[in-house]
Parts: sequence; structure tokens; C-alpha cells
Amino acid sequence: MDTCRIPANASKCSGNTMECFMVLSTQAQKISIGILCGLFGTMCVFENSLVLYLIFSSPGIRKKPSYLFIGSLALADILASIIFVCSFVNFHVFNEAGFSKEVFLLQLGGVNTSFSASLSSLLLTALDRYLSISRPSEYKLLMTRKRAWTALGVLWLTCATIACLPLLGWNCCVLDSSCSELFPFVDDNYLSGWLCFVVVLLGCIIYAYAHVLWRARQHVAYMEKHQAQAGKQNTRMRMDVMLAKTLVMVLAVLVLCWSPVLVLMVYSVFSRLSDHLRKVFAFCSTLCLLNSMVNPIIYALRSKELFSSLRRVFSHFRRQLKAAEESPEAESTHKSSVIET
Repeated sequence: MDTCRIPANASKCSGNTMECFMVLSTQAQKISIGILCGLFGTMCVFENSLVLYLIFSSPGIRKKPSYLFIGSLALADILASIIFVCSFVNFHVFNEAGFSKEVFLLQLGGVNTSFSASLSSLLLTALDRYLSISRPSEYKLLMTRKRAWTALGVLWLTCATIACLPLLGWNCCVLDSSCSELFPFVDDNYLSGWLCFVVVLLGCIIYAYAHVLWRARQHVAYMEKHQAQAGKQNTRMRMDVMLAKTLVMVLAVLVLCWSPVLVLMVYSVFSRLSDHLRKVFAFCSTLCLLNSMVNPIIYALRSKELFSSLRRVFSHFRRQLKAAEESPEAESTHKSSVIET
């Protein structure tokens, strides 16, 4: 197995680098992590898969760039949930350390790619809402489906490239540098760079949403003064304001769920972590799954188009179920009448 410089506070690990990061010491902690990951991961995959189905099964919805970005967010959350739960539970609960450095860094790269793409998709959605509200007359010319797909391609390629840098050689084993106290084989400088990337994304999202909210408040004031002019423009404004408020709720959940993890990551770069804080980090990591699980619920409750599509799907399912239940009864009635005759 590959060996690197072990964190100073983990020197008691008998030289096994991977075991130094298995911080869950009791069976109760492992069961708790397993239950949280299983529950959040299953719900996240189901809910986000439903969102993707609602978007791409409706021609009217999937043609809109806004929902392409939301679809990208749902896809990123699905991938992040599957890769994160499988690797996290396998490592911390079952204490599986028999895989190589390359396999571990590949798993970590998959998790980082998915979570970074999720955050970047929120940024594209924020920019999309900003254009829609600030320049409504030019929006369709500026934000075409081709440009939306191009932006998504660049987004995923950039996130994958940054996430795979440790696998490509930027790790503490190859560089013989100081390893992170939170992630095996990860160089502290790379972790600092990744944190800067995430902070820049969050800053851009907050900046864009500040303008979206400002414009939304202006539109609300305009609609209150011109309620008699109930035209197509006012309808469009109401939709933009509703979607802007929805995405602000998504951003609020994102910040609340990611803040503990990011704070501990930043702290680990500048100071040593105790065993207790490393255990806290393991439990806080499950909040990222909670964030991915809550996002689709917000879409279903706040987006009228997605909610209407969801109602149509449930109505169609109920009709099929009712037809399936009535069919055997009708056949049985027919057979009974034949026997009586």
C-alpha cells in the first residue's frame, strides 16, 4: 500500500495511512453514520431522479435553459449521493482500506466533481435568473439552448479537471508534502486551492442573487402599482420572481448544510484537528447529502411547472393503477356470467 507523511495527531496509527482516517471508534457511531447515509442517499437519488424525469419528459419544460441548469443540479446530486454514500460507508463503517491510492483518489475525484458541479449549476442558474430579470427583452437572444448546453459542458469539464488533479499527481505522496488531516493522500495546498474555488463559486452565487432579489423587489413594486395591466409581461415577471425566491431558498439550504464542512476544512489547513473534531467532520459530511435531498422538495413545492408536471404523472399513475385493479374484476364478472348462463 502507498505510504505518505501521516498527520502529526495520527502518529499512533502504526504506520497504516488509511487507518489513520478511520475516526469512528464505536459501533454506535458507525451505525448512526450508516443510517444517515442510507436514508439521505436513498431519498436523494429517488427525488432527484424524479426531478430529472419531470424535466426531460415534458417538452415544454426541457426546452427552457433554466430547467436544463436545474436538471444538471439534479444529475450532480444523484452522482454525488451514489459515489459519496458507497465510498464513505465502505471506508468509515466497514473500514475497508484494501484499495490503492489511485482507487481512493478516483473515488474522491468523483465526489468532488459531483459536488462542485452541483454548486456550479447553482451559479449558472443564478446567472440565468439575473439575465431573465435584469434584461427580459433580450433574455431569449442571450440565453439560448445551445449556449446553455455549452455552458454545462464547460462546467462539468472544469469541475472534473480540478477534482482529478490529485489523481494526476498533485498529492502528498508524489510531492512528498504535508498531507491533509481530513483526506488520505490529499495535499494541503490542493485542499486550500479547492476551498478557494468553492468560496469563489459561493461568492459569485451570492453576488448574483443579491442583484436578482433587488430586481425581484422592483418587479413586485411595479406589479403592485400596475395590477390593472394584467398582461403577458406581468405574468412573466411573476414567474421570474417566484423562481428567484425558490433558488434563494436553495442557496440558503446550501449555505446551512455546507458551512460546517467548509469551516472545518479551512480550520484543518491552518491548525491541527483533534480526534473529536475529525469525528464531527465525518458526521457533518452527511449534511451535504441532506442538502441534495432537500433541493428537489423545494422545486416541487415552489415551481408551478414542475408541480403541475408531477400532478400529471401521479394522475396518470392512478389511472393506470385503477385500470389494472378494475380489469381482473371485470374479467371475473364476465366469467361468472358465462358459468351462470
